[in-house]
Amino acid sequence: MSDYETIKRAIEFLDSRHTPPGLEELATFLGLSVFQTQRLFARWAGISPKRFTQAIVAEKARLKLLSQENVLQTSLDVGLSGPGRLHDLTVNVYGATPGEIRTLGADLTITWGYAESPLGLALIAATPRGICALSFLDNESDEGPLARLKKEWCSATLYRDDTRAEELSALIFSGFRGEIADPIHVYVQGTNFQIRVWRALLEIPSGEISSYGEIAEKVQSPRASRAVGGAVGANPVAVLIPCHRVLRSNGDLGGYHWGLERKRILLALELKDPV
Repeated sequence: MSDYETIKRAIEFLDSRHTPPGLEELATFLGLSVFQTQRLFARWAGISPKRFTQAIVAEKARLKLLSQENVLQTSLDVGLSGPGRLHDLTVNVYGATPGEIRTLGADLTITWGYAESPLGLALIAATPRGICALSFLDNESDEGPLARLKKEWCSATLYRDDTRAEELSALIFSGFRGEIADPIHVYVQGTNFQIRVWRALLEIPSGEISSYGEIAEKVQSPRASRAVGGAVGANPVAVLIPCHRVLRSNGDLGGYHWGLERKRILLALELKDPV
C-alpha cells in the first residue's frame, strides 16, 4: 500500500472518530508500529501524527464555529473535554480563539469587484486593512473565486464595486508597467503554518525563485515540503504574495492555482525586469 493510500485511511479513521485517537490506536488501525507511523507522517506530511490529528480536529471545530455553533457544543462535538481544550487547540493551529473564529469578519465590510489586469480578468477584494483576495479567472461565470471569498469571510458584509477593483488593479500592477509601485497592504487569514509560509514567500525578491524545500527550511520544517506546497496553493492573494516564485527542486514549474501560463508570464516579466 502506498503512503498516500495509508494516509487516506488514516484521515478516514480520524474523521470517523468522535474522540481523537492516540498514536498507538492510530498505529494499530493502520497495521503499523508506533515508530513506523511516526516515520510515515514525517515522510509524507513533514509533521508528527499528533500535529496532523490536531489539524483535522481544529478544522472540524472551525467549520462548526463558523456555522455559529456555540463554543461548548463545538468542544463536545469534536471530542474535546471543554472550551479550555478547544481554546488551546485553535490558538495553536490558527492563532485565534474560538470566539474570534466564530465572529470572523463580523462588522467588516469587504469591497470586491472584477477588473482587467495584465493577466486577464481578476477578482479583487479589499478591507480597510488591505487586500484580502486577488484571483484570476477566465470570465465572470466562474463563480469559484467569489464563492471562496464568501466562505473565508462568511460573517463580513460584501459590497460589489467594479470601479474600485479597477483602481486597485492599476495600483497592484503598476510595477509591471515600469512605474514605481506604492506599498500595498494585504489582510489575509490562515493557519499559523500558512502564515509562516506566506511570510517566507514575501521574502523572495522579484526576479528570483525558490523551491518548496527551501521554503520548508525557512519556516523551520525541513521535512514539510508537501505541507508547504499546500500552503502555497492556499494563497488567497495572487502576485502580492508571490507564490509564483516557488518551483520544484528539479526546476519544473510545479503547480499554480491560476494556471501555469500565468505563472510563466509572471516569472518572465520579473526575470526580464524585476519589479
